[in-house]
Amino acid sequence: MELKYNLNDRPAVRELLLYSMQWFVLAVAVVITSLFIAVGSPAERVLYAQKVFALMGVATIVQVFWGHRMPIVVGPASVLLVGIITALASQGDAVNTNKIYTSVMLGGGVVTLLALSGVLEKVQRVFTPRIVVVIMMLIAFTLATTIKNLIFPAADASRHGFGLWFMILGLPLMTLAAVRLRGVAKSLLVPLSLLVGCVIYYCIYGGFGDVVGSYGESEGRLLLPAVEFDGSMIVAFLFCYVALLINDIGSIQSLGAMLDADGLQMRCRRGVGVTGLLNVAAGAMGVIGPVNYSMSPGVIASSSCASRYALVPAAVGLIVCAFVPQLIAVLSAIPDTVIGVILLYLMGTQLAASFSMMTSGGKAVGFEDCLIIGLPVMAALIFGIIPMQIIPALLRPIVGNGFVMGVILVILLEHVIVRRKN
Repeated sequence: MELKYNLNDRPAVRELLLYSMQWFVLAVAVVITSLFIAVGSPAERVLYAQKVFALMGVATIVQVFWGHRMPIVVGPASVLLVGIITALASQGDAVNTNKIYTSVMLGGGVVTLLALSGVLEKVQRVFTPRIVVVIMMLIAFTLATTIKNLIFPAADASRHGFGLWFMILGLPLMTLAAVRLRGVAKSLLVPLSLLVGCVIYYCIYGGFGDVVGSYGESEGRLLLPAVEFDGSMIVAFLFCYVALLINDIGSIQSLGAMLDADGLQMRCRRGVGVTGLLNVAAGAMGVIGPVNYSMSPGVIASSSCASRYALVPAAVGLIVCAFVPQLIAVLSAIPDTVIGVILLYLMGTQLAASFSMMTSGGKAVGFEDCLIIGLPVMAALIFGIIPMQIIPALLRPIVGNGFVMGVILVILLEHVIVRRKN
């Protein structure tokens, strides 16, 4: 892939800020969509949001400079959402978040120990070029349900028409702009699309002031009040962290292969180690833990900028938001429909990047090679929509996660069932 800025390049300040805008938009999107799990009074929910924004901003800076040192957006781990939602539901009205976030702390500690023990070096050998291609495809395909729910929110069927027409008209226009624009102007595509979408949405429906006005002052504890252990909950979260580990390694490996980054083993060990430590910190703060998000190749493919330094202003922006609840309120007012269409476009560019990797270097030259790539993608789509009630509760974080099951299947096909030599 031809890039304007490579991994360690430093764009001029003006260009850096412009490229950073799309990373900021993506980071905000993944943070905002996870805040519904906050419990307590409105003021406590605001504090929860502030802590998550601050943690993700700090996590991004630490990863860029001392972790994997690559342009990967850091956000709340969606696989932990499964564990937290299940744990909250199992407690009924007597919600005890101390047990939940103690489990998050312990899970983060296990991930850290695995990174420090050297086990990851052996795990990384599993990720052949074909597996990396599949992971990039799985990211896009398994997000389809999430994107659909954003564009067509079940709680607001009256606005599905807007989602349909914004998608039908927006995608071709964004694609046309991506093809025609060059240089820095291309980096403005995602932020401008977001702005235009918001303006159109609120011109039609109104209510922007009501959304922003719903945020007030924050209050509550900065750290978890008490550490409480629950054996069954800890085991359930350990399964979640198995999925998180697979996700984290896959994100680092896929982008590293795409950018042909040097020292990938060391990057992976440091990146996963930082993820583990930050999950310990998240548990101590009583919030959801972070993970390296897998959609970053789509942003790079759309902007032709792979500079890791472009994430720094975006991370600083997240930290600033943490200290200004009114900014979080404004960002929370971005319609889900607009976020969904932009994610759809970014995942389309990510698929294009994965197809490019597949056709280069002889990664798929025969039917067996293509079967290794195609079958896990199809299976992941099914695992992502099967009824959760038929899966034992302990296994839901893994079996109910299409991405994780797709990765497991492609590893089995590549290294056990088919065992191709190249």
